[in-house]
Amino acid sequence: MNLAPAQLSEHLKRGLKSLYTLQGDEPLLLQEFADALRAAARQHGYTERTVHTVSGAHFDWSEVLASGGSLSLFADKQIVEIRIPSGKPGKDGSVALQQLAERAQRDDATLTLITLPKLDSMTTKGAWFGALDSFGVTVRFEPIDRRVLPQWIAQRLQRQGQRVAAGEEGQRTLQFFADRVEGNLLAAHQEIQKLGLLYPAGEEGDGQDVLSFDQVENAVLNVARYDVFKLSEAVLGGQPVRVARMLDGLQSEGESEVLVHWALAEDIRSLKRVKDALQAGRPMPMALRENRVWGAKEKLFERVLPNIDDTALANLLYAAHKVDGIVKGLKQPDWPDDGWQALHRLAGLVCAQCATPRPWVSRVAAGGAKG
Repeated sequence: MNLAPAQLSEHLKRGLKSLYTLQGDEPLLLQEFADALRAAARQHGYTERTVHTVSGAHFDWSEVLASGGSLSLFADKQIVEIRIPSGKPGKDGSVALQQLAERAQRDDATLTLITLPKLDSMTTKGAWFGALDSFGVTVRFEPIDRRVLPQWIAQRLQRQGQRVAAGEEGQRTLQFFADRVEGNLLAAHQEIQKLGLLYPAGEEGDGQDVLSFDQVENAVLNVARYDVFKLSEAVLGGQPVRVARMLDGLQSEGESEVLVHWALAEDIRSLKRVKDALQAGRPMPMALRENRVWGAKEKLFERVLPNIDDTALANLLYAAHKVDGIVKGLKQPDWPDDGWQALHRLAGLVCAQCATPRPWVSRVAAGGAKG
């Protein structure tokens, strides 16, 4: 049984199940869900709690199996938590988890809570995960997308009796806040809590619960974390300001110039391959699938490709070739010697094509490339 995180309250009203599996790479959301689950379990008499963290190939699963069946006639109900940070329980763990899943069907004195990182599709097709999903409740936690992050922040502020100003000013404040915490939801939560301490909500109507832009700017640190895959989505989305900020963030975090270049160049190559496939008569869905373009990038490719011509793509490929040399220490005419500056320029050129393709961009994309 699958359950969306937002459905927890309604789910708890119908009673607790004996087995829950939580998976995802958002520690804050997973922790909050697990805390709410534990609180509800305590109200239902689950007062004992044991925690097992699976580490290494030689983990002893017998202790986990024994913990669920160790209650005496007069013992309290218990919560058994199994944490698998690697997402790989191993051969013995696979067997043990299937046994636990089947036992959960007839054991209402034990609530089993299993936490996992985000799993790939192959892992979720395994027998052990299938058993957990079949006999219990599975909850998957997806990252908060940048587009909805301002709304998420506003909802969290509202929980503690705060809000931003109405209209454009408030939206500007929320966008600023989102820029500073993007990719780091735990830090976003901490910054929201800090605002609650610095500017406690006042009485209704006195205005003290409204946060100004200056208050947020002065209080919120720049704790955003970026990765090359999110950078790729921003570039293909034609968001030059965000792209520049992300590149600066990646540089300050010590990310490899070569890796960032690879991500940008791979997107350019993928655009060219899919474009060639379309011109050869392949339907868009087939061309994307054959070139391993999935997820958020699918819609970005569908929007961008009809507006990029062959000349623009050829020039972008040539520009990527030049930057490949720069990040490896070579100098290129008409290009910055600094690798990060060259990456900024390359990303900006791709951004320009993906945002609003213009004929003059195609001519200058390669930084002086001749047709």
